[in-house]
Amino acid sequence: METFFVVSRWVHIVAGFTGFFVAPVALAVYKGGPAHRWWGRVFFWAMAVSGTTALVGAQHINSLFLLLTAIFSLYMAVFGYRSVFLKHLAWDARVALGDWLAAGLGLAVFGGTVAYGWRVGNIPVTVFGSIGAFTALQQLRGYSRAGRWSKTQWLLNHISGFMGSYIAAVSAFSVTSLRFIPFPYNFLWPTALGVPVTAWWQWRVRRQRVATTAPAPDLSASPVPALHR
Repeated sequence: METFFVVSRWVHIVAGFTGFFVAPVALAVYKGGPAHRWWGRVFFWAMAVSGTTALVGAQHINSLFLLLTAIFSLYMAVFGYRSVFLKHLAWDARVALGDWLAAGLGLAVFGGTVAYGWRVGNIPVTVFGSIGAFTALQQLRGYSRAGRWSKTQWLLNHISGFMGSYIAAVSAFSVTSLRFIPFPYNFLWPTALGVPVTAWWQWRVRRQRVATTAPAPDLSASPVPALHR
C-alpha cells in the first residue's frame, strides 16, 4: 500500500508541474486554434490527474490544505472544460441534469468550506471557498437563464474555470515549495495576481463583443455630399 501512495505522489508531482508550465503556452498561442485546443486539453487532463491524486494523498497524510486545493482545482478545471460544450445555451434553454447537480454540489461543498474557514479563522480556506461558492452560484444563476445567454458567456466561463484551476495549482506549488514566503501570503499571492488577470481577460472579451456588435453609422444623414461624375 505504501508503494501505491509513493507512486501516486510522483504522478501528482509530474501532472502538477505539467499543468503549471502548459497553461502559459495555451494562453500564448492563437485562441481557438488547433494549438490552443491541444494545449488546453493537456492542461485539463494534467489538472484532472493532479487533483485526483491529491485527493488520495490528502487522505494519506491527513492534509486539509491538499484536500481543499484538490477539490477547488478539480471543480474549476471541469467548469472551464465543460463550458466549451455549453455554447448552445445562448439559444437553447435545455440544461443537462448533470450540470445542475454538479453546480449544486459545488455550492454545498464550497459553502461548507466558507463556514468552516470562518469558524476556525483560516483566511486562505475562506478565500478559496468563497471563490468556489461564488462560481457555483453564478453557474446556477446562468443555467436558470439558459436560452438568453450572450454568445460569449461560454468563453467567459471557460476563462474563469481554467484560470481558477491554474491559480489553485500555483498556490499548491507556492505552499509546498516556496517556504520562504510566510503564511498566509504563500497561499494568497497567486489569487491576488490571478484574479485581476482573469478580470482583465474577461473585460477584453466583453469589449470585443461590444465592438463587433455596435451598429453601423447611418451614412444617409451625412453632411458630406455624394460625389457625381
